[in-house]
Amino acid sequence: MTTRPRDLIILAVMPLFFVSNLIIGRPAVETVPPWTLAALRWSFACLILAPFALADVRKHASTLVAHWKLIAFLGFLGMWICGGIVYVALQYTTATHGTLIYTASPVIVVLLAAILARRPLPIGQAIGVVLGVAGVFTIVLQGQPLAIFSHPFNVGDLWFVLAAIAWAIYSMLLKNAALQTVPTLALFLVIAFAGALTLIPCMAVEWWLIGKFPSTMRAWASIAGIVVFSSVLSFATYQYGVKKVGPALTSIFLYLLPVYGIVLAVIFLGETFRLYHAVGLVLVLGGIILATAPSFPKLKA
Repeated sequence: MTTRPRDLIILAVMPLFFVSNLIIGRPAVETVPPWTLAALRWSFACLILAPFALADVRKHASTLVAHWKLIAFLGFLGMWICGGIVYVALQYTTATHGTLIYTASPVIVVLLAAILARRPLPIGQAIGVVLGVAGVFTIVLQGQPLAIFSHPFNVGDLWFVLAAIAWAIYSMLLKNAALQTVPTLALFLVIAFAGALTLIPCMAVEWWLIGKFPSTMRAWASIAGIVVFSSVLSFATYQYGVKKVGPALTSIFLYLLPVYGIVLAVIFLGETFRLYHAVGLVLVLGGIILATAPSFPKLKA
C-alpha cells in the first residue's frame, strides 16, 4: 500500500475536525442549550449523509433491523452521552480539560478488552494503562493529588470521564461481527439517526423548560460548523484514512488530537495552558503509545 503526500496531509488535518467539536462547542453552549445543540447536530448530519448512504441502508435492512437494539445503544453512547453530555460538560469545564480527558479513550479500550476477556495485560500495556489513568487524574485534580481528599471535583471533568468511557465502549461494540457486513457510511447513518432520536425528546424538554431555541446568526453558525466540520468531515477524513493507509496508521494521527485541541483552545478561547496540563498530556500520550503499541504498523526498510 503506497502512502501519497496527499493522504498524509488529509490525515494530519483529520484531528482538527474532531477537536473542532470542543473548540466550537465551548462558546456555542453559551447561545445554544446543550441538548438542543446535540440534537440539531446529529439531525442535520443525518440529512447530509442520507443521500449517500440510504441505498446501502435499504440493501442491508434485514441485518440492521435484526440488530436494532445494539444500534440504538450505540446511538445512545455515541450521540447522547458523547454528544449531549459533552455539551453539558463544556458549561462547567474547559475545552483543554475535555480534550485531554477524551484522549485517554484508547487506554480505556485496552483495559475494558482485558477485563472482558479475563486475561492479564502484558507488562507494557499495563504500564500504559496506569500512565493513562494517572494522566486523567492529573488533569481532573489540576496537578494536586491530595485534592482528592479535600477538593470537590469539577462536575464537567467528571462528565468528560463518563464520555471517554462511553466512547471506549462504543468503539468496542462497533466491532460486532454482524455489523461489519454493513458498509461503513450506512452503519454510521443509522447509528447517528438512532442517536438523534434519543436526543430530540431532551431537546423538546429543554425548549419547554427554558424556551431558548437558537435564533441568532451566531448560534446557527456554531451549529453549522459542528455539523460540517465536527460530524461529517471528521468522519469522512477518518474513513478516507482507514481506506487509503489502513486503521493502524490512521489511528496514530489521532495522537495529534490533544496537541491541536490545546493550541486551538489557547488561541481561540483564551484558555491558559498550565504545567499540570503538560504533565497530564505527557502521561496520557505515553500511556496510549504503550497500551496500543502492539497495533503499530511495522516499518519495512
